[in-house]
Amino acid sequence: MIEVMSDVGNASSVHSDGRRARARIEAAREAVAGLCGARTRAVTFVSGGTEANMTALTPQWQDQGAPFYLDRLLRSAVEHPSVVAGGRFPAMSQEVLPVGRDGIVLLEELEQRLSENEPALVSVMAANNETGVIQPLEEIGRLVKAAGGFFHVDAVQAAGRMPIDLEAWQADVVTLSAHKFGGPQGMGAVVVRSTARVPSALLTGGGQENWRRAGTENVAGIAGFGAAAEEARGEGEDNAAMKALQDSLEAGLRAICPDVTIFGADAPRLANTTCFAVEGVAAETALIAFDLERISLSSGSACSSGKVSVSHVLSAMGVDEAAARCALRVSLGWNSTQADVARFLEVWPSIVDRLNPKARSRAA
Repeated sequence: MIEVMSDVGNASSVHSDGRRARARIEAAREAVAGLCGARTRAVTFVSGGTEANMTALTPQWQDQGAPFYLDRLLRSAVEHPSVVAGGRFPAMSQEVLPVGRDGIVLLEELEQRLSENEPALVSVMAANNETGVIQPLEEIGRLVKAAGGFFHVDAVQAAGRMPIDLEAWQADVVTLSAHKFGGPQGMGAVVVRSTARVPSALLTGGGQENWRRAGTENVAGIAGFGAAAEEARGEGEDNAAMKALQDSLEAGLRAICPDVTIFGADAPRLANTTCFAVEGVAAETALIAFDLERISLSSGSACSSGKVSVSHVLSAMGVDEAAARCALRVSLGWNSTQADVARFLEVWPSIVDRLNPKARSRAA
């Protein structure tokens, strides 16, 4: 990215500097397509996961060059806020699909909703950003296609951590964000299964990105996105080392507090995400304590205007408010080590003892 920043060419220009910028963009496009098993021209670069989801969630599509309109958006109850907002669908056209206590979409409910006559766009994330729970995308895709619907998969949390397969999922469109697997912040992508079936452009004007997203391209950001996609491609195929770290982490949590709740533990999950709670150990206080120990975690709750609200994901899974306010999320990365896990498990008991000593009584 630093190298690219020294270039001056606009990728839409025909001079040599412009052609060099264009070559960098197309090389990155090929890398991101490879990460998804998609055709190169199927990739459209945007400013991040939120813009990617806004682009995908539209009632107006082009199908074989002709306008096609979708009457409804069906999205799961555990989606990212950028999907919960509904994109370009009016509020009256949006429906929420419930999930079970394991965080998995209730397929019977989806099938029932799809049996209604109005054509629908179904939006289900590949893996949840709070719990790591992986959805049964192939089954969902089969149901959506059998009903003549369109299928969007938010793969922001999944890319680089599990294989992305538009064909197997029968997904019409998948959305990505570069920073989730080591790329720059503020870069995303919309990836379609077929360039004959695409969502209408969100930003119109110039002909950049094959007329799918107007605006001068962020060449440095796109180049960084491509480099990260190249690195992440192999990691998503083989995450045995990270799974071993996750198993060690969760075994340690259970040994320290036998009554710990690990959300989504009975469902398939990403190897990098553990969301857990211990009764009486408030997340907000625990986060500060960990930060003082130079350990960065996040909470299952979202902060807004200084107030902690209960996670809509955990609420949809039937978690009561008291437990949800204790939810903490540990995220592992490509450079996480057993020493990192050991350090976390070294600090955690002292935090529990300060906030709720009784939580460790059984372990003692």
